[in-house]
Amino acid sequence: MIAIFSDTHSEGGHRLDGAALTAAREADTVIHAGDFTSSTALAAFQEECDALYAVHGNADSAAVRDRLPPARVVEAGGVRFAVTHRRDGGATGLAMFGRSRDADVVVSGHSHRPTIVETDDVLLVNPGSHAQPRGNRPGFVVLEERPADGPADDVRLTGELREPDGTVIESFEVRSRA
Repeated sequence: MIAIFSDTHSEGGHRLDGAALTAAREADTVIHAGDFTSSTALAAFQEECDALYAVHGNADSAAVRDRLPPARVVEAGGVRFAVTHRRDGGATGLAMFGRSRDADVVVSGHSHRPTIVETDDVLLVNPGSHAQPRGNRPGFVVLEERPADGPADDVRLTGELREPDGTVIESFEVRSRA
């Protein structure tokens, strides 16, 4: 399982609970698109996750910025993820960021608005914020590898955008771009 988070905005802990906390603990890979805010929040995430791949965001402290890159590429579940907190240019800018990194999926944050956008080139995933939704639904994403006994097609992962209590906001698929 792959779990995706963003925009924790905490001076204390990870602010995970319910299904979001379970996903962070059980995932083989956890991706975070920045704005932990404090090194305490980053450390709390690291304690819960076996493998955390994170970038820093615009609201992160200098201590967090020193420990995390502004962008990175993560390979998980047979899929290539390009991770950033924010990119100018909206969906077009994010798609260009993904193309330049030969990604299947671009993970971003910043808006606190959970969204899944299919483009011609990449799938754009913004998990929203599990802890500080700012008028949006709180969110995070869970991706599972497609069962081997399923039909042979280009679907690599099935995904759900969820609220922290596990309520499904939207289901989607990640297809191979190769």
